[in-house]
Amino acid sequence: MKQWLVVRPPQIPISFHLDRRVPHIMVGLVLATLVAMVLSVGQGEYPVPPLDVIKTILGLETSNPDFDFIVMTLRLPRTLVAWGVGMGLAIAGTITQGITRNPLASPDIIGVSDGASLTAVTLIVLYPELPTALIPLVAFGGAFTVAVLIYLLAWKGGSSSVRLILVGVGFSLIAGALTNLMVTFGNIYNVSQALVWLAGSVYGRGWEQLGVFVPWLIGFGLLGWLMSRELNALQLGDEVARSLGSRLELQRSLLLLSGVALAGSAIATAGNLRFVGLMAPHLGRQLVGPSHEGLLPVAALTGGFVVVVADLLGRLLFAPIELPCGIITAIVGAPYFLYLLIRDRNS
Repeated sequence: MKQWLVVRPPQIPISFHLDRRVPHIMVGLVLATLVAMVLSVGQGEYPVPPLDVIKTILGLETSNPDFDFIVMTLRLPRTLVAWGVGMGLAIAGTITQGITRNPLASPDIIGVSDGASLTAVTLIVLYPELPTALIPLVAFGGAFTVAVLIYLLAWKGGSSSVRLILVGVGFSLIAGALTNLMVTFGNIYNVSQALVWLAGSVYGRGWEQLGVFVPWLIGFGLLGWLMSRELNALQLGDEVARSLGSRLELQRSLLLLSGVALAGSAIATAGNLRFVGLMAPHLGRQLVGPSHEGLLPVAALTGGFVVVVADLLGRLLFAPIELPCGIITAIVGAPYFLYLLIRDRNS
């Protein structure tokens, strides 16, 4: 039996080679995510049985008319935001690791996430009179600005994956220090709001935030997947990629733009959810291997599942106190990052 499936989208002159495990893994991840979503939507101060959650979503009659408001207005959009944000961060992390050829790279490690956080916290702490609707735009602007600066400062007759990482880590430290400075000396009320946002949370997210984020996820996620073959070529090294006909700087720039847009829009929607962009690509590689045609969608579904489960655990572990899902991902992700460091050191 052949190991690969060939996918040729209609009217698009490209093809993709997928590992035969990819469809089965994707179906399994979707089913697991749906189960986690039903459980998540049903949890809260006013519990809703899983069967009633499903009936409400399908528009069927339930025993309590209040379920419609609780499920459709309060909890379902929040859970869908968690899923979408997880997918966006996972795709951004996969792209970042691909263009830097470093399995320990992710948007929150090379400074992109910290750039988004810095500009958002600046708006919250120093300009509280401005509408909060500006936070997504400002956060994306911060992520994009830091990414451009990293790319320019790493340029030396061409971009280098090593220089990108080193410059990115430097920007991460600077942005983190400036963020801490504002949190230390800002107004206590504004700082408390900023800290909740920095922790990463989907609390209070509704259909409006989901509607703003979804076009970013679909547009730039699709761009990243269409360039998955270019990501595969970059894994072979710059010289080999050029010999294969890759327009290296153009492709790296487009991929970097896609990753930054996904990370910036996700962070703008749910705050700084750390380590999702690091964990999901690694889990995806363990499931379907390193080829990006299959890795990108599997990593995306993995990241979405991780954030949905993190949001569910954040409400269950210390109920009725609710932990932001970003704290849960950090608790799990930090040891996982140390594990990767030790594994790579010993390999």
